[in-house]
Amino acid sequence: MAQPRPASAQWWRSAVIYQVYVRSFADGDGDGTGDLAGVRARLPYLAELGVDALWFTPWYVSPLKDGGYDVADYRAIDPAFGTLAEAEKLIAEARELGIRTIVDIVPNHVSDQHSWFRAARAAGPGSPERELFHFRPGRGPDGALPPNDWPSQFVGSTEPVWTRLPDGEWYLHLFTPEQPDLNWAHPVVRQEHEDILRFWFERGVAGVRIDSAALLAKDPDLTDLADGPEPHPFVDRDELHDVYRSWRAVADDYDGVFVGEVWLPDAERFARYLRPDELHTAFNFSFLSCPWDAERLRESIDTTLAEHAPVGAPATWVLCNHDVTRTATRYGRADTGFDFAAKAFGTPTDLALGARRARAAALLSLALPGAVYLYQGEELGLPEADIPLDRIQDPMHARSGGTDPGRDGCRVPLPWTADAPHAGFGPGEEPWLPQPAGWAAYAADGQAADPDSMLALYRRAIALRPRFGQDPLTWLPAPDGVLAFTRAPGTVCVVNLADRPADLPVPGELLLASGPLDPRGRLPSDTAVWLRAPGL
Repeated sequence: MAQPRPASAQWWRSAVIYQVYVRSFADGDGDGTGDLAGVRARLPYLAELGVDALWFTPWYVSPLKDGGYDVADYRAIDPAFGTLAEAEKLIAEARELGIRTIVDIVPNHVSDQHSWFRAARAAGPGSPERELFHFRPGRGPDGALPPNDWPSQFVGSTEPVWTRLPDGEWYLHLFTPEQPDLNWAHPVVRQEHEDILRFWFERGVAGVRIDSAALLAKDPDLTDLADGPEPHPFVDRDELHDVYRSWRAVADDYDGVFVGEVWLPDAERFARYLRPDELHTAFNFSFLSCPWDAERLRESIDTTLAEHAPVGAPATWVLCNHDVTRTATRYGRADTGFDFAAKAFGTPTDLALGARRARAAALLSLALPGAVYLYQGEELGLPEADIPLDRIQDPMHARSGGTDPGRDGCRVPLPWTADAPHAGFGPGEEPWLPQPAGWAAYAADGQAADPDSMLALYRRAIALRPRFGQDPLTWLPAPDGVLAFTRAPGTVCVVNLADRPADLPVPGELLLASGPLDPRGRLPSDTAVWLRAPGL
């Protein structure tokens, strides 16, 4: 088993962070649902992979109407996953292996089963309990029309963001009706979340991922979106920054770290969240959604680094997550980018091509300066799964009128042991989402014994990654369709995205390759290599 890695005060600047979707990671008690017992049993696997931290998507008490992002109690673990005591053990056991823990906080909304919302429903119009949310009378002579025209944050959804209660008032939910939005202008809401941060930092977590980080603050008048583009009534409002400055003061008491989910097209506005007294890092969705194209990827990389430079924050590199089509599938399609609005059933996919590109993309992302987020199963090369219609649970599917396949295809329980029931996910009942036929071919035990597997590639790449050091990226001259760069002196990454083999732009010793060179020593299409080139 890998030895614990030395601590670093700024570990988050270059960390490899592994996203754990607990429900689908490993089932320890055999009930068909992944749990903390399953994660604890697999900690040696994660240590051998070489990751620096684990990011857990919400593991709190939840009705699971939106994959756990509808939180009913932030200070308790959902019984399906385990107990708070077990979470504390997991945090401590991971730390003994040199692996830190990041938890997910969902500040924009809570579950409609949260004690605050249950009290607000019961208290009625005009009550102090309702001031913690956004309750309003409807429009029109009988109040039968929603209070404004805001759109759902589920792309493709035609459902309203307001639900009317029997007493006549409407409440706001930018996502599902089971996720009422909180009123961040209320001091009780702000204090509660600072207390939640302290609660988890006290239990040893190293950081917090902030869901929908740019949505919290709302125009106090809840004006129509159609009334004008600036300022937006609920996205990226200036008053948000005061919230995150307060949060940063809490985190600094514990040397804690934040990563924000910030989807913003404006680079200058995006960088504001990463000022030294706000968030430490934010997800890079430009790179995630970028097509497999050399010019577009170089532009995305340059833009990302330029966005972060003015505030001295490290970039983050993400290929997929629990919301996004898996990399091996996406790269095997005619459209290799990602757009929620473009998801559809029956999209033709060349999985062999996608897997080859995913291997090359792994070496590209792990060579870039900054932190890398790795979604569970990505190291196994898992493809997106087709979920039978009667088994889809993701609300995006229902709220699109059935046109969007939803996100369950990237959330299928992991295969651990090829010859075990349910591919080793758990010892008992069928997993909560069905595993496709042939899923066992991706099992971790088989890949661990195969030096040419995706798992073996990730293990070697993560182990070799420190060779790139902390220096800035420098592009090297390369043929059209080829990306080549260096960071640490003498270490080079080359990726061929062209449709033909390419000569290596610099001579050097091969450190790692996503696939073999051709007989003439050229780099084949959709292949990446790391080189040791002492002359650079």
